[in-house]
Amino acid sequence: MMSDSEEGPLGAKPPTQAENGIGEAEAGTEACTNGKEESPEVAMGDGEEAELVEVQDATFPVKIQVPGVEPFELQVRCRELAQSLLQALGEHEETCQRTCYSLQLQGVALDPLSELGAVEGLTPGAVLRLIEEPYSLRDARVHVAHLQELLRSLDPRDALRGKAGRSLSFLESVALGGCQDQAVPGSNRVKPRRPGSNPGCDPADCPPPGHILPGSKDRPLLPLQPVSADSKGAPCLLALTLSQWSPPPGNRKLHGDLLYLSVRTVEGRSADITSCPRGFYINQSTPEEFHPQAASPSLLSHSLSDLLAQLSPAFKRGFPALLQKRLQLHPLQRIGTPYQTYSWTAPSIAHSTDWDCREEQAPGQTRDWNEELQESRELPQTSLAQRLLRDRALFKVNCDFVSTAVRGAVTVIDGGAVPINPGEDPRLHVFLWGGVFLSLAGEEGSLEGERAARAVPRLDLAGVQAYSRAQGLHTLATALLDYRGYRLSAQALAPGLLEREGDNRICYGGSDSGRDPAATRRFLELLGMAAKPLRIQRHCVLQPSGSQTTLYTSADCKGLVGNDRRYYILDLFKTFPPDLNFLPQGEGEGEGWPPGYTSLGFPREFPHKLCRLRPELVESFIQHKYTQFVSLVMERMQESQEKRDDSGEGVKGVSPKDDPRGVDAVRAACRDVGSVSNIVFEIRFNPDASEPGVHIPDSESEALRLQRRLLREAAVFLVTMQIPAFVLDCLHQLTVPIDGATLTEALHQRGINLRYMGRIAELVSQSENKQRLQHVYRLLISETVTRSARRILNTYLQGVELSSLSAAVSHFLNCLLCSCPCPTAPASAVEPGWRRRRSRRSGRTAGGGNMDSITWTSLTPVELWLQITQDVRESFGVTASIGDNVDHLVELYGLQKVTLLRELCVKSGIQLLLREYSLYSRQKPPFAPEDILSIFPIVKRLATPTSDGTRVFHSARASLQRGCVKEGYKQLQKALSLFTEVCGSLDRDTCACLHSLAKIAFLSGRRAEAVGAQRRAVIVSERVLGYDHPNTINEYVHLALYQFSEGGVTVALRLLYRARYLLLLVHGEDHPYTATLDSNLGLILQVALQWELALQFLHSALDVNVKFRGALSLHSALSHHLLAQAYYTKGDFRSAMAHEKEAHSIYRAQLGDSHEQTKVSSQFLSLITQQAVNLQRSLIEICRSGSGAGSPLQVSHPSLEDTLQQLSLINGILCVSASIKSEEPTNDSDARAKLEELASNQNKEVELLANETSDTKTDVPALVELNTNEETATEALTNGNADTERATPLPIQEEFSSDEETVIKDVTNEDLGPEDMPTLHQ
Repeated sequence: MMSDSEEGPLGAKPPTQAENGIGEAEAGTEACTNGKEESPEVAMGDGEEAELVEVQDATFPVKIQVPGVEPFELQVRCRELAQSLLQALGEHEETCQRTCYSLQLQGVALDPLSELGAVEGLTPGAVLRLIEEPYSLRDARVHVAHLQELLRSLDPRDALRGKAGRSLSFLESVALGGCQDQAVPGSNRVKPRRPGSNPGCDPADCPPPGHILPGSKDRPLLPLQPVSADSKGAPCLLALTLSQWSPPPGNRKLHGDLLYLSVRTVEGRSADITSCPRGFYINQSTPEEFHPQAASPSLLSHSLSDLLAQLSPAFKRGFPALLQKRLQLHPLQRIGTPYQTYSWTAPSIAHSTDWDCREEQAPGQTRDWNEELQESRELPQTSLAQRLLRDRALFKVNCDFVSTAVRGAVTVIDGGAVPINPGEDPRLHVFLWGGVFLSLAGEEGSLEGERAARAVPRLDLAGVQAYSRAQGLHTLATALLDYRGYRLSAQALAPGLLEREGDNRICYGGSDSGRDPAATRRFLELLGMAAKPLRIQRHCVLQPSGSQTTLYTSADCKGLVGNDRRYYILDLFKTFPPDLNFLPQGEGEGEGWPPGYTSLGFPREFPHKLCRLRPELVESFIQHKYTQFVSLVMERMQESQEKRDDSGEGVKGVSPKDDPRGVDAVRAACRDVGSVSNIVFEIRFNPDASEPGVHIPDSESEALRLQRRLLREAAVFLVTMQIPAFVLDCLHQLTVPIDGATLTEALHQRGINLRYMGRIAELVSQSENKQRLQHVYRLLISETVTRSARRILNTYLQGVELSSLSAAVSHFLNCLLCSCPCPTAPASAVEPGWRRRRSRRSGRTAGGGNMDSITWTSLTPVELWLQITQDVRESFGVTASIGDNVDHLVELYGLQKVTLLRELCVKSGIQLLLREYSLYSRQKPPFAPEDILSIFPIVKRLATPTSDGTRVFHSARASLQRGCVKEGYKQLQKALSLFTEVCGSLDRDTCACLHSLAKIAFLSGRRAEAVGAQRRAVIVSERVLGYDHPNTINEYVHLALYQFSEGGVTVALRLLYRARYLLLLVHGEDHPYTATLDSNLGLILQVALQWELALQFLHSALDVNVKFRGALSLHSALSHHLLAQAYYTKGDFRSAMAHEKEAHSIYRAQLGDSHEQTKVSSQFLSLITQQAVNLQRSLIEICRSGSGAGSPLQVSHPSLEDTLQQLSLINGILCVSASIKSEEPTNDSDARAKLEELASNQNKEVELLANETSDTKTDVPALVELNTNEETATEALTNGNADTERATPLPIQEEFSSDEETVIKDVTNEDLGPEDMPTLHQ
């Protein structure tokens, strides 16, 4: 991989793509590059806050002189490393095919790790010579692999197969119209665009496909992966592989032979090529005989591409064209993602014979992952540069470790690795592959079966994440992989753990033997410091010998002193407090629950006893207890003051904090809230408080009762406060999940475990507003069913031999989703006489017994759905009926089979052939073994956050909320720079920064810049999160808005068609976000003069708003107004009047007669009435006179700016009027003053909108971003509110054709008071 900076870190930009309606403007590119325009420096003060200081980073030109090429110029920066210059040359058209070279200045080679500004003699205009260096064996492999990568750069094969960090992005194809097939009138079938037609001229040539029209039930899969006709160039070679004569024999190695390659050209010529230190040449070998001598002519060339150009005229013509087309791709499409993103569908692809050097691993070069990780963690953190270097090193090590672990897990499960303990039970086998220690999850056989065994690695990963920042303590690199039904834990190997005396190195936890007292004391000291931020209480436990041991962790945790004298902590799966709602009650633990709590169904049994609370719940609970603590202290202080005033005992000159009665109030409050300290508020948890196998000394019985009380209160807090708060957020559309992933993230942000989904579904079904929560209820049912189906699939796959995997998976999918009464297993899978063996490692059921490798063939839909029903009830507590087959489930809850299929494939790693499946056919099963293309591993990994970037990002949010737009914009650029420096350009944090920068640029009137930044955000979201992820849908909608502002009506329509198609596929039409999409489409189709289609989408938006927000909501009023506007411009005054009357009545009821919006609606209603009267008069005059003479009826159409303001409002973006854009405020106070003037009439409106959307104030941000967590900065930056994927903006609408200027006010901050509006608007 050449670089993480997609546009060249030194300004070496490739030729821009031909203008296609979505080309990135130069201004947008320059303003939103990878953030290296301004490099912040952090200086630590006396406190812990960092102060950003601008550091000058001057740029200057240098000339690059390449052999055989005209010299060219590059812009470099003083603070860039020379390595960045080499990476920039790797992206340049003239040098991208070269790998083994050095850059020399006046005969001295540049050190790749030196700063360019520090190189002596490197001045503006200096000439750097590219010197070709001799090849080593590794250099030759790298060079061949790089050439193969260039040859495949336009081929999506690697992205579809999940290799080399490649992933799919379809933005260019969507914008060009390659996938946007034109609708056939009166039919849902589509026909392709005419070859050679211009896709961006006339919006009338871009009608919506029939399958995305409102009310359509067709959900095709083929449009999921659109490909433009010219996306793939002509082949340059037929094959480039490792020769059968490689590696060279010993005597030829002495002659310098490194590798032998075989090549087959397009002309049909075959040749063998020798790699030597001087380059590559043709030898005389043939498939039958080995003749390594050079051929005549040998065509010796330093670059393999130069040799192939001399050998093949087709390669000489095609390779430069391929490079040119590759450089025309967006830079973000040319680089690899840090973590592999997989696609759950793929077209049929012919297998390639190319030899991939990237998969070759030389023996004896295994990396020491633990040493790399620990050295990276021990890097200094004093300055910003040091912290960035440390964060980058940690990120890179984790990426490489996860990549190696994925390959190792696949190799192990496929039977390509030998265990290091072959004599033990297969369930206990462990493997060492590529330096990664791999173990099957089934080795924890003592913990209530396989369910608990699979939970242990997941909980251990969470514990490692929690301790990863502990000072002085060391954790191991860890990842969790699910593949073919197995769960493997991947860890770096702790030094000394596998040695015979490894047990004697355990100095904390475990048995007493072999402990070093000094090391034990050091462990207690380090763990004591780490326990405070983790909220863990110091406690004692009894050892089997009867002695007491002091612990700051769970009793299962162990401390190991490695051979490197570092202090390692292991077995962290019980780091967080137990969840008493799902633990068996006994020995008096069942007492103490609130009255009536058990009627909610808690506590209850769970399939395993490893249920733990999430860290987000722990923090929310402590914040809740602190609120109680402050309230109690204030209450007692007030009572004490009243008593002193009544008795006259008050002492003058004594402050409240010095008053002993205030101390008494604090002590009493600490006792009441359960603080572990009686003088300060401090809530901590004992992870062993309810462990049945852990014995607590009698001396800590009082502390144990307090800990169990806190655990019960935390469990009650989750059920009685967090879950209702989540449902309330969904009701008010502060959280709007679209698929299972976004639902899971929303629940986890509240600290709610997925095992509570049944309780949430029950609460939703009992709500009086369950009609408005149907989308949430549907998601809950879908998520529980697909997760249970995945669990059952995992069990069955463990007993299937490799040759029957595709047949087993297709049969399972048929039993799950097929409408056929009795789908049978494929005939080839049950062919008689076929010798079958039991799986060597598995064949295990949930109870641990073996299962025959053909048991899966007897699976029936009835049996499968009985298992799903039982698992849904046991694992999630779902009491509602899910039916006895998929058709019943679909009918009960309005689910889509294609949505269930997508969810299961994404969760299980199944890749399907991209074709249309007859999921509702009752005659033939839809899936065949040939439809299962692959199974990918599902990876859970450690997060490596960028603390400085996250801090600057939050500072930018605060600046924007204060109204400091310029400052916030600069901080966003700095945050983008920091994220890019650590994680590269393809990261979800980078996507969030680009999204926010695009929004601010749009608000500031720099629309071309907004298009450029948002285009990058779309590509990053597609490649990192997935091309059908809900965040990608939102990014498409915003790009459509910005593109429309630049006049790209056709491209905006195509982007919105894509967004609506993805929403229909991922969830369905019955979702609140559909109203946002349809309102956008309706308005833009009006501009395209497609009246009938516009009305169709606007009516759909109205229906969705009425269903999910109510008929009297302001959202419904806005939909009525938009329909009235559309009917008016069409000339249907009767319909326009009917809808505007509805809007006017809602505005009057909600806002009052004196409100500006009510007045605007009244004026528009009068205009419609007047036009209707004029039309009636004209008709009467025509009938009376018998001629059509008369004054024509004047109907004004909304301007593009009016439509743009309406679109901005619908998408939750404040639209700045021309008067503000023309006069730039001189400072932030001027900006705030203007915004105060704009919001002066909104007080009553804000109050009413808050009442409509929220009954109570909450302590969370107004809206929660769909795809965020505590470690990633992906919240919306402007207005502190959500973007379109969460809730559409509230309907404060201007008159569409008024003579006076009307400014749209953004009032989407429901939880904010009127006094907050002026600063938040900016």
